[in-house]
Amino acid sequence: MKHILLLEDDAALGQGIRFALENDSIQVELCTALSQAQSILPSKGFDLLILDVNLPDGSGLDLLRDVRRCHSSVPVILLTANDLETDIVVGLESGADDYITKPFSLAVLRARVNAQLRRGTPVQAATTELEGFSFDFEWMAFRKNGQPIELSKTEQRLLRVLVENRGHVLSRETLLERVWPGGAEYVEENALSVTVKRLRDKLEDTPSKPRLLKTVYGIGYTWAVN
Repeated sequence: MKHILLLEDDAALGQGIRFALENDSIQVELCTALSQAQSILPSKGFDLLILDVNLPDGSGLDLLRDVRRCHSSVPVILLTANDLETDIVVGLESGADDYITKPFSLAVLRARVNAQLRRGTPVQAATTELEGFSFDFEWMAFRKNGQPIELSKTEQRLLRVLVENRGHVLSRETLLERVWPGGAEYVEENALSVTVKRLRDKLEDTPSKPRLLKTVYGIGYTWAVN
């Protein structure tokens, strides 16, 4: 049984979403206030969080940041009426795995939820050591020159695909399918570019002049072998 925390202050919409998502294998816990979600989150193990951003008593972004500060990699989908590019970038850079703007199709929401839940099952992995980096994808431990690096779940997936295929150019289409399997067609157009930028900011010595995570213009990206 998968457990989803849904934070949505519009009770009618929240009930509609819960009805659309719940089945024999998915249970949805609906909260209508930030304080309610903050109190229930530590007491239960959730497989996915769906968070509204604008709430009467705060912002879903605050809960998202709290979750990431606790080093939790639980998938998070932001659900909001804020559709400006800057809002999407802030959400993704705060650690969200997906961002859905209102109004939305329940079919699209279900597809994105199912994609996140499928990715929630850990895959056996090994530690990769290279060029001062240590990447342990099983225990989600990442270091640069011995110093820990915090990566969101989306950043981890992108990094793993690039590192395991280092020296090879991967197209944007390939990366979208590998990083967002089963839901690539629903991902915001700039989500890959934003995730690449976040990785560069955390891994490269000079992010504006990347030495490792390089752009191959007109094609995609590669982890360079130096």
